[in-house]
Amino acid sequence: MADPIRWARYRWQRLISTEGREGSSPSNSSNKCHQSSKAIGKHRIVIPCLGHFKEEYEKVSKLYMNNKIQTTKYTLLNFLPRNLFEQFHRVANLYFLFLVVLNWVPLVEAFQKEITMLPLVAVLTIIAVKDGLEDYSKYKMDKKINNLLTKVYSRKEKKYIDECWKNVNVGDFIRLSRNEIIPADMVLLYSSDLNGICYIETASLDGETNLKQRQVVRGYSEQVSEIDPEKFSSRIECESPNNDLGHFRGFVEHSNKDRVGLIKENLLLRGCTVRNTEAVVGIVVYAGHETKAMLNNTGPHYKRSKLERKVNTDILWCVLLLILMCLTGAIGHGIWLSRYSEVPFFTIPEPGRKLIPPALAAFNVFWTMIILLQVLIPISLYVSIEIVKLGQIYLIQNDIDFYHETTDSTIQCRALNIAEDLGQIQYIFSDKTGTLTENKMVFRRCSIAGQEYCHEENAKRLESYQEVDSEDEDSADHQCGSSMHMSKWQGHDCRAVNEPLNRKSLSLLSGSHSALGREDGGRDAPCSGHVAFSSPIETDVVPDTQLLKKFSQISSHSYDQSEASSKLSLETMYITDFFLALAICNTVVVSVPSQPHQKMRLSSLGRMPIKSLEEIRQMFQRLSVRRLSSSPLPSVKESSSESPSSFVSKLSVFRMKMASPALDEAAQRAAELHNMDSPENSQVPQELDMVNVAVGCEHNSATSSIELSPLPKLCYEAESPDEAALVHAARAYRCILQSRTPDQVTVDFPGLGSLKFQLLHILPFDSVRKRMSVVVRHPVSNKVVVYTKGADSVMMDLLRTASEVDTNNSEMEQKIKERTQKHLDDYARRGLRTLCIAKKAMSDAEYAEWLNHHFSAETSIDNREELLLESAIRLETELTLLGATGIEDRLQEGVSDTIQALRKAGIKIWMLTGDKRETAVNIAYACKLLEPDDIIFTLESQNKDACASMMSKILEGIQKNASKKQPGQKLGNVSASLSTQSPGFSAGLVIDGWTLEHVLHDSLQNVFLELTEKCRAVVCCRATPLQKSVLVRLVRSKLKAMTLAVGDGANDVSMIQVADTGVGISGQEGMQAVMASDFAVCQFRHLKKLLLVHGHWCYTRLTNMVLYFFYKNVAYVNLLFWYQFFCGFSGTSMTDYWILILFNLLFTSVPPIIYGVLDKDVSAEVLLQLPQLYMMSQKSLAYLPSTFWITLLDAFYQSIVCFFVPYFTYYGSDIDIFSFGNLINTAALFIILFHLLIECKSVTWIHTVVVVGSILFYFVFTLAFGATCKTHNPSSNPYWIMEQHMTDPVFYLVCLLTTCVALLPRYLLRVLQGTLFPSQVLRAKHLDRLTPKEQREAIKRWRDDCVVNCRVELHATSGSFSSVTGAVSEEESVASVLPTSKTPL
Repeated sequence: MADPIRWARYRWQRLISTEGREGSSPSNSSNKCHQSSKAIGKHRIVIPCLGHFKEEYEKVSKLYMNNKIQTTKYTLLNFLPRNLFEQFHRVANLYFLFLVVLNWVPLVEAFQKEITMLPLVAVLTIIAVKDGLEDYSKYKMDKKINNLLTKVYSRKEKKYIDECWKNVNVGDFIRLSRNEIIPADMVLLYSSDLNGICYIETASLDGETNLKQRQVVRGYSEQVSEIDPEKFSSRIECESPNNDLGHFRGFVEHSNKDRVGLIKENLLLRGCTVRNTEAVVGIVVYAGHETKAMLNNTGPHYKRSKLERKVNTDILWCVLLLILMCLTGAIGHGIWLSRYSEVPFFTIPEPGRKLIPPALAAFNVFWTMIILLQVLIPISLYVSIEIVKLGQIYLIQNDIDFYHETTDSTIQCRALNIAEDLGQIQYIFSDKTGTLTENKMVFRRCSIAGQEYCHEENAKRLESYQEVDSEDEDSADHQCGSSMHMSKWQGHDCRAVNEPLNRKSLSLLSGSHSALGREDGGRDAPCSGHVAFSSPIETDVVPDTQLLKKFSQISSHSYDQSEASSKLSLETMYITDFFLALAICNTVVVSVPSQPHQKMRLSSLGRMPIKSLEEIRQMFQRLSVRRLSSSPLPSVKESSSESPSSFVSKLSVFRMKMASPALDEAAQRAAELHNMDSPENSQVPQELDMVNVAVGCEHNSATSSIELSPLPKLCYEAESPDEAALVHAARAYRCILQSRTPDQVTVDFPGLGSLKFQLLHILPFDSVRKRMSVVVRHPVSNKVVVYTKGADSVMMDLLRTASEVDTNNSEMEQKIKERTQKHLDDYARRGLRTLCIAKKAMSDAEYAEWLNHHFSAETSIDNREELLLESAIRLETELTLLGATGIEDRLQEGVSDTIQALRKAGIKIWMLTGDKRETAVNIAYACKLLEPDDIIFTLESQNKDACASMMSKILEGIQKNASKKQPGQKLGNVSASLSTQSPGFSAGLVIDGWTLEHVLHDSLQNVFLELTEKCRAVVCCRATPLQKSVLVRLVRSKLKAMTLAVGDGANDVSMIQVADTGVGISGQEGMQAVMASDFAVCQFRHLKKLLLVHGHWCYTRLTNMVLYFFYKNVAYVNLLFWYQFFCGFSGTSMTDYWILILFNLLFTSVPPIIYGVLDKDVSAEVLLQLPQLYMMSQKSLAYLPSTFWITLLDAFYQSIVCFFVPYFTYYGSDIDIFSFGNLINTAALFIILFHLLIECKSVTWIHTVVVVGSILFYFVFTLAFGATCKTHNPSSNPYWIMEQHMTDPVFYLVCLLTTCVALLPRYLLRVLQGTLFPSQVLRAKHLDRLTPKEQREAIKRWRDDCVVNCRVELHATSGSFSSVTGAVSEEESVASVLPTSKTPL
């Protein structure tokens, strides 16, 4: 048997050796070897700093970084210049720096030099202090990390010594103990675990607290003692440093030129923590900033909001306005000077200087005016926006409605600068599993050999099931995923299974341990941490009575005769292989809470129940094959249709949960059972980590009298809920997965006893193959068997054809295929997730031939993924279909209501999933994404031309249906389809992943987008993660729409990062989506309030504040501009420079910030009941270009009133310039602050305090300013001016009159708007003042008006592709779906 494998091994060694000699012959020096690898540019050579490698190491080590890290940007010497350099990258800072420099030119000086510098210095200082504090905290953290200690082998002292992390270098040997942090990326060469396994926690990298296993390099795992660094004579060649956490390529080359491939499971990453492993030793391959963790530490990602881009555009308009005003002043000054025929007295030149001509004087005045009117550009606006955003984020994070009690978590705002984008979302791209559904997979149905088993009892359990509290003692027992004590089932004969199952028997068969938990609950400790996918609803599976009856016929004899012509024997074989595939075709890690890892996982030799010489021979045969075969990939992502490729398996933290008084007693009892020789006990498990006995019906009479003591329970920890559900389903039928090591899987099967499968290979799931496989050596038949599970879309094409099977079996397998396909379609229509299960038996010669190619792929560095993919595809052919499974993933609470509300808000929702079409459509109906009255168009084609033709036909069909639809006809859920701008009827589009490849072609993108615009919902099934991100990018770029992507898994990360706003669901599939998102919520239903309430508030608050800032600055600057008409455009000011600078910096800065944080136009309750209000912010109606210019015109009007009312009041008087300016300043303060009160939608006591405080602060400052010094500036004297005005009644009268006249038009407009033509916001705000009964009636009338208006609009319009052609304006599209009213200013 082993001869073909040995031959393959020999040929592979010869091949590798030949390549090695060609690449670098033994005569080549180490330096040449390094140069050759360096020339490749993709590899690095790692050698130890010991022995005969010393000289080579000194040359190579200079090219690699040490382990010292530095995340700081500054030092004491470069902090000031570098920080200033970075700050002056901002255009606004450069602008004000230019003004400061310009003011130092005597000819154009407008202010005192120090005063001009004040705003810029204040802003630069604040930001510099912030940056300095942040960098100092990084410096302290770097220093702490660099000085951590670890054990490094010293070649001088010949032992491991304590060394700081910063002194670790590539090639050093490091020894780590339990709970120590890994200091650098290192290849694992030794583990104290007898199976060569190391358990690590990767929470610092991906946020997952579940343990993962890493494996010692093949060839080193069988060593008895710890590796001696002095005897290490191999070299490592691996890829150059990169940030790919999911892959590691390389090989270890021994002194005899043999090579052993390196995989990701051999690499321990920096920052991870060693858990449940006493000691590990590794050699450093990447250090410091070259480690994968540091290369992934790119810092926080920055996104610019849509509003921020608009603000930048409007600031450019302000710059143009400033230039226009300065040109006006310059031209006016030149004209004014040219009117004097003689030299005016105020321009008499100093001795020795010539007179400046009017043209040059006008040029100088232009720059003087730039300095004087600089406040027109709001330097404080950016700072105020950041402060307001922080306040808004604080309010969102402290909203109690976002708290999820089950997970004890709330919303996370990871991006602080795009909160207002939540109010402008137009498209939502949502994952299905874990996002719309709970991601709690419940085994519902299965089909084996063409026979369906409905599991009706299990369905009844789910209907009446109510989840218990996770802190309850019984629930803690359920979460351990342990196998049940089923002695009662074993005591019954075969007839008992046909009797009706009562509630007690259902509890026993479903794996309930409540009774057992109460027996020894006093000594049991709950599982430490939460085991994912282990809630009672997932683990408790009630077997199907019909299938349970067939299970009773399984025995070792019936399995041996399974190849006979008997139909019963063939069905028995199918059932056996089906459940064996469920139990072992996964990466579920098994743990026993009552025992540590290393004591549970004994060596393979010591665990085997040797009973005969034949078994001894088979054992050595298997060990021989294991040494020759490649090491299995122990970690793999579950082959669900949505799971991404992953080679990592999660391990559970073992609980010390004693099932007996002491561990020694349990071991003693197990040893006693091991020594029993009676036939009755031949099926008793003979290892310490096995669960209960599993016996067929023919042995029940022999075992019914045996009373078994409860043995340690098992915890199943899976990477995905699919594989956890399948393992629990197999366990419900007593096919119990008992233990898993890198080279062996133990399954307890009824009638067959304990089966130990030699695990040869694991071919992990990937999005290309959409399946996973395990290669094992069957302990009964001693054949190499491949078990495969995956999506039916790919599995059905891999089955054996008629030419490959004999006539009898061919007909039978064809019937099985047809029946199974019908069952799969039925499962999909029911909304179940489907998987196909298949197997393949191989001869040793076939396996050896495949192994030869697989060895070459494993030891390759370049193109390893492609070679491994080809190897897997070569193996997974000519499969035999065993059956299929249907797993239910229930919808989350509130998903349907949330989707309906979001659609009423004008948001289009796309569901992007990897599930098959029927499942995706069923879930879409269940969550109200599709309605029963919708016309569903399915887009499936094999080529681009057919796809284009089909889309054209669908568009024609939509146009015909839209033209036939009359206003009086039923339009489905009209209010829910408001987001579709064109259709006259409800349509949905379903498209699969194959067709997506065609529609994403450049020539079909516009047609596809036009088609999606006419559909109320789009469902993309069988979509890969890359296709998801491409779709989001396409809609975002082509339609210029605001997009939001929401998902919960690693396969959603790409689309979350591409969208304008990314939302992660903190579910059961790790934290990758959360860590890549801008906002993280616990449930999909939280999107409703996040968008409709907080999104609306954040956008309206910030836009109103920005518009107010523009108004405030323009209104105040124009006061200076109007004064220029009365001073010859000389660039002088009627106000003291200190008051002028501090007016915007202090006196009027706080009220708009409070306005931006706390203003509330409509209550949260009304916004949730009337989602249509969201379209006001979605279409940017609060910040249209017309709104911006109207705001500026209003500012011009108010500045004219504020200037000329005091001017005409004191016209002809002898009032001095600063008294006149003080009056104008005071009136401007009242106008600006009261203008804010008019615009506030909800004035609270905080608004009142801030406004009154600003007024008081202004008067206190001006009084103190006028009383302290007679002269602050050389040319001004504000002494005692405010004190004199405070005693003058005319001053109060002028301030009152000016304020009333300036604000009267805006106030009258708001009054008329609120009474004669109220806006939607004002109408909604009025609802808050009604009684609850009146409010309900008003909201009902509102909704009826929306439906009527929408029907009229749908009948009147034919639905053009508005997002591309721009035929319909934003205002018209919103007005068509809201009650009739005019848009507010």
